[in-house]
Amino acid sequence: MLTRRAFLETSLQASAALAASPAAPPKRIAILATTYRLQSHAQQMGDRFLVGYPYGGAWRRPNARVVSLYVDQTQEGDLSTARAREFGFQVYPTISEALRCGGKQLAVDAVLLIAERGRSEFFEQCVKVFDQDRRAIPVFHDERLSDSFEKAKAMVDASRRLHFPMLAGSSIPVTWRLPSIELPLDCAIEEALMVGEGGSDATDFDAIEGLQCMVERRRGGESGVRAVQLIQGDAVWKAGAAGRYSRDLLTAALSRSDTPLGLTVTDGRTQDLVASNELPNLVKSPAAYCIEYRDGLKATMLMLDGAIKDFNFAARLKGSREIWSTQFLLTPDPNVTYSACLIDKVEQMFETGAAPYPVERTLLTGGILESCLTSKLQNNARLETPHLQVVYRAPHASQFAR
Repeated sequence: MLTRRAFLETSLQASAALAASPAAPPKRIAILATTYRLQSHAQQMGDRFLVGYPYGGAWRRPNARVVSLYVDQTQEGDLSTARAREFGFQVYPTISEALRCGGKQLAVDAVLLIAERGRSEFFEQCVKVFDQDRRAIPVFHDERLSDSFEKAKAMVDASRRLHFPMLAGSSIPVTWRLPSIELPLDCAIEEALMVGEGGSDATDFDAIEGLQCMVERRRGGESGVRAVQLIQGDAVWKAGAAGRYSRDLLTAALSRSDTPLGLTVTDGRTQDLVASNELPNLVKSPAAYCIEYRDGLKATMLMLDGAIKDFNFAARLKGSREIWSTQFLLTPDPNVTYSACLIDKVEQMFETGAAPYPVERTLLTGGILESCLTSKLQNNARLETPHLQVVYRAPHASQFAR
């Protein structure tokens, strides 16, 4: 478990190393990707290591050099060959060759791994090379670790066994927030709620991770999830009416949205979507991810396609009438500048050898999603989740962009 003392010591070491990084030789980066085409995550993230990116009011040029690339699928619109030619690196036919740059030993300093849809075999091949060559290097794994919690846990266990830093997840926890708030560390949370849209496992993961990065700061740290249930359709509205989730929190979360649909789009009027009972008219297929944590906290993630087009959070702390709420800002295509917020964290880990926040967050988030999807397949049953006893502490310092 990452204790506060260990995290603070790691942060101090990371800051010292990062301050010294301009004099250091550039890190040699291997990119392992499912695809490398326009608007793919590999293109958005990989290109930032090739050309730099704006962040914090300045143009950032990572002290890194992409030296190898592996692409699993070269579909129409593939950019890998053109990027390799322009920036002078090699595209290799296998992951092991990309990590070894065609030689016999590991020849890179860090791995940018973008295996969309939770494909853990890319990571497993990395670990095989690390074991064979008796050297391990930092790995960033985009989005969820795997669609299997068992495989995801094995990935985290491998990083601990071989002692290499590992970071994973989405841009949601590190993007800008409107307003710029962070729940106090060691606060007592009475209830929490997240609202999102998207209609796919990937966007549902992003929304859950947004919820998780907020509630992990509660008193005692993260201790895991006891049970989950995914409910759908009219049952979502009935659950709200019965008090299973707070309508006040839902109102507060929706008040942070910049993209309310319905009458706001057709004639410009503002709307209280909860009090007006417009949500059932706008949202044809609502879903509620109901999460019961081991320490007693109950949280809900509502996917409300048709009502909004952004991600918003609200919580009530014990002993306070104030509701804390914010929007996780997702800037538009094609620049997706919120991706730069994540690359800043990846670059930091590559430079310092220390992950800025625990990979266990992404491990737990993926496990929650998998269990909720299992609940869906089992007629929306409530499922006990003893395997989700994931324990970690949130970083003391806030990690989101300002």
